[in-house]
Amino acid sequence: MRIVVQKFGGTSLGTAELRREAMQRVWEAVDQGFSPVVVVSAMGRQGDPYATDTLLELMREVNPQAQGANVDLLLSCGEIIAASLFAEGLRALGLAATALTGWQCGITTDDVPLGARVLRVHAERLWDVLRQGRIPVVAGFQGVTEQGVVTTLGRGGSDTTAAVLGVVLKAERVEIYTDVDGIKTADPRLVPDAPTLQVMSYREVMELAHMGAKVLHPRAAEIAMEEGIPMQVRAVQHSTGGTWIGHGVKARAAKGGEQVSDRVVTGIAHLGGRAQVKVGGAEDFHASGLAAKVFQVLAEAQVSVDLINLAVDSIVFVIDEAKVGPARQALDALGLDVQINTGFAKVSVVGAGMHGVPGVMARVVNCLTAENIPIYQTSDSHANISCLVLEEHTPRAVQALYREFHLDSI
Repeated sequence: MRIVVQKFGGTSLGTAELRREAMQRVWEAVDQGFSPVVVVSAMGRQGDPYATDTLLELMREVNPQAQGANVDLLLSCGEIIAASLFAEGLRALGLAATALTGWQCGITTDDVPLGARVLRVHAERLWDVLRQGRIPVVAGFQGVTEQGVVTTLGRGGSDTTAAVLGVVLKAERVEIYTDVDGIKTADPRLVPDAPTLQVMSYREVMELAHMGAKVLHPRAAEIAMEEGIPMQVRAVQHSTGGTWIGHGVKARAAKGGEQVSDRVVTGIAHLGGRAQVKVGGAEDFHASGLAAKVFQVLAEAQVSVDLINLAVDSIVFVIDEAKVGPARQALDALGLDVQINTGFAKVSVVGAGMHGVPGVMARVVNCLTAENIPIYQTSDSHANISCLVLEEHTPRAVQALYREFHLDSI
């Protein structure tokens, strides 16, 4: 049985016309001899009646502090509605299809609210549906704990569902359908002519996603990478094209032998809504043990930190602006000097080819300096260099770096 997992995002299911296009992609897979397994997100964007953000807003109207199992249960409904409608749409086209929830597919998770992680999958029900010659249409983004509590997998969780099922079912590939024709070298809203990357490594995709690109969830790429399952990101309106993702050999094989270019920088990503936190008030954060306490209280307050600079007499890091309140409350309890400034964005250049290449940081700094864009903080890894800039400078920073690394010619 040749299995392909096809995941359709909420924006690619937002209208009846788009849903018909999505169903056509399933029909094409069947026509090519595949047994498709479909994974769907909740339909549309915030404001549409069944979108995840719409359901969350509805819950917040009832109780602004709502959290935990009740929220997870409500949010899981959007995907169930989408799966039911999509399965019936396929049946109307003459394709046998069965809608399934995440827990009916045997997806067992931990109990973390609004961001559970998959522990295991018992796929017997899925295999039964496939052996009957039917197409499983799975509600993405959801699972169940061992105690029977419904959970959701966090933002982009349907990508994770698709990747997990691709691994468990040993699929030939996982297709991610969205409203763009693949992964771009920069955000097309800021750089309208940014070209589509034909082939990428898992590592490059994960870095871009972690740095703010929203085409594919980084956890999905990580899961697929562990088992070497090729992925493809493509537009729901097109039968061809898109971006292939895999290890070097697998990606080239998926593209019919096309070679991956030896590029230093693959793309530019950005993430807005950042706040910079500066903590002082201690002569020696290391000797006093206060450094560990700072990060411990932030972890207990569910505040994730980024771009960390740890010195003897100060700690500087970046958080999501939405977490400023909990962060300040947690840090104030330590009696330290805390300064928090908002209105920042993180802009990153990403590329697996930059490791060991001298001069990339110099090009980034010179480029932004030439545009009179101040850099407030930096960090780097083997595959990315990130700069903290004022959020109002984000478009110019992205466009300048795009030109600096000639990303229009990829």
